[in-house]
Amino acid sequence: MRGPFKIKKVLNNNVVIAFTEQNEEVVLTGKGIGFNQKHGEKLDETKVDKFFVLANETEQEQYKLLLTDVPEDFIGVMNDAISLIEDKLGADLDEHIHVSLTDHLSFAIKRLRQGLDVKYPFLVETQTMYPKEYTVAESVIQLLKNKLNMELPDGEIGFVALHIHSAITNRSLSTLNRYSALINLLVSVIEESLSLRISRTGIDYLRLVRHLRHAIDRSEQDLPVEAHERLEKVLKEEYPLCYNLAWKLIKIMQRELATTFPEAEAVYLTMHLQRLSPK
Repeated sequence: MRGPFKIKKVLNNNVVIAFTEQNEEVVLTGKGIGFNQKHGEKLDETKVDKFFVLANETEQEQYKLLLTDVPEDFIGVMNDAISLIEDKLGADLDEHIHVSLTDHLSFAIKRLRQGLDVKYPFLVETQTMYPKEYTVAESVIQLLKNKLNMELPDGEIGFVALHIHSAITNRSLSTLNRYSALINLLVSVIEESLSLRISRTGIDYLRLVRHLRHAIDRSEQDLPVEAHERLEKVLKEEYPLCYNLAWKLIKIMQRELATTFPEAEAVYLTMHLQRLSPK
């Protein structure tokens, strides 16, 4: 805690914007923290449950607008949810999650109460690519179910997992969704090319998706991949179908991501494909 705090603006009974002694602007939350408080007054620190910094002015304005559209008790629930995420992961989260996750879940709940449900198309891919975040997201959804006394579809676990991963890695949700869609496309190409159906609950699918995810990460970060020329020659001769398919997949990734992949990626990908290929 960086108190004492001086109030800048009361957003609602449970949320205020304040200054620290170092003149740092922070958002404070706590039950009744803003009740009967005025600009310039010092705040009783014992009422503060949580504080966070929204240094970006645009995010501050987004958060202020969000509070006018979201019930006060829901803000409290979301603060509990974000604290749960931090506790379970033991990681610092990009504080944009206070805006993005609150906005997403409040809108999702509003839709559900109107009888509308938006399906999340990449649930299996998300669970496979981000298992740690997915497990925490399950706990968040269970917390919301208990606190709000309503059922939430499993698809929301996928959405929450992406928000969590975004807050850990500082990658945008649009980027993460693009990765999920790309891996979904690549798996479809593999199934069509090898005339098989990959079980989404099997170990081979888990290994394949994680390999593709790491290949994408290596390419985005321009990380080197150790070359194996002799192994490449053997795979090219022994498993031409899988080797050619590996290059087809790499070309798709290069096109979709506008990046390059080292030739050595084809070697590792061929081995994964050969494991999947009908014997």
